[in-house]
Amino acid sequence: MRTTMRAVLCALAGTAALLLAPWADGAGPNDTCLACHGDASAKAASGKSVAVDPAVFSGSVHGSLNLPCTGCHTDVSADKIPHGPQKPVECATCHDKAAQQYKSTIHGLARAQGNAVAATCANCHGTHDIKRVADAGSKVSRANLEATCGACHGNTDVIRRANLPGGNVVAMYHDSIHGRALNQKTSAKDAVPVCTTCHGAHDMRPRADPQSRVARANIPDTCGGCHMNVKARWEQSQHGKLRQAHVMQAPGCTDCHSAHSIQRHDLDQWKLAAITACGTCHADRLDTYRDTFHGQVTRLGDARVATCDSCHGAHEVLPESDPMSRVSAQNRLATCQGCHPKANANFVQYDPHPNRHVREAGMLLFYTGKFMDLLLLGVFAFFGLHTVLWFYRSLKVVREQRAKARAVPPSENS
Repeated sequence: MRTTMRAVLCALAGTAALLLAPWADGAGPNDTCLACHGDASAKAASGKSVAVDPAVFSGSVHGSLNLPCTGCHTDVSADKIPHGPQKPVECATCHDKAAQQYKSTIHGLARAQGNAVAATCANCHGTHDIKRVADAGSKVSRANLEATCGACHGNTDVIRRANLPGGNVVAMYHDSIHGRALNQKTSAKDAVPVCTTCHGAHDMRPRADPQSRVARANIPDTCGGCHMNVKARWEQSQHGKLRQAHVMQAPGCTDCHSAHSIQRHDLDQWKLAAITACGTCHADRLDTYRDTFHGQVTRLGDARVATCDSCHGAHEVLPESDPMSRVSAQNRLATCQGCHPKANANFVQYDPHPNRHVREAGMLLFYTGKFMDLLLLGVFAFFGLHTVLWFYRSLKVVREQRAKARAVPPSENS
């Protein structure tokens, strides 16, 4: 009964608005629609709210341009009020270029494949509250973009239902060096990368797409958009030269720094994690490093001793044969003196990656290692046997004492 009465009232209100519109003082083109939808309690037959806040809409980019409701809701006619269910709004009517780009994005492709959770125009930009990107209140402004993307990529339920890759990447970003800088109240935050800086907006393509900004081959250029000097050094390194030779297995920015969890390079946590990251490609070098004093100390969580980049550099890694390398014969002494000021020519003869398990690495080291293994095994074997025999002797003594106690007559015990 209430639904019927509401429909009748809406029809009367809409008809009255149409008839009085030409004479109404300051009447707008959307007054007919807002006669019903301006009511905060307005709901469709399904129970879904269809209310539109007139103040919010007037403050939107569409409202400020005095665009009529029927410009988006094209299947609604003022001659038929109340109207039935509406078709989804076609943003392409005005924004044809952006809509065409959206079709080839990861969201557009997911929608085309039947994924109803994938983001649409309204998910990112809003509906009746759409504002310009430069507006601080816009859902896609720099300040709000993390929350907007986080509605899906930071929502555990959506991540599970849509099978989104990478897990809760928004939480990772929030705790990263970029996320923390964005949330600081400084002018520098305007230069901090946000989601669209790396992934794009209407051209956000899947990572497997060669044209994607986050495709493996394109990541150095994407990161280099902000870190130009770092990119220039990396391009001259062994890693960068391999990439330029189309060896895509060579590490790029995200291989060492990760994608969404990037941390400050001067943190102990990052330094220690970087050792493992280098070992992903250089497993043999990681094993021999772990055998050294440096490796043993870092394994205990202390980053005050030399790590991989301490000797080899970070973005400017070069092979030992290159004269410009930090570990070349010409530069090795200066590199060691960075931590050991009193180091001399004899000091740098030390092998930082000694492999005691291979005879070719050095007979003295190899057999000394074997001797130490045997010595360690012998010590443990000797004291292990000693402990077992001592335990056996202790049990024997206890048994003898108990036997003597039982053999003593009760009168003597008293």
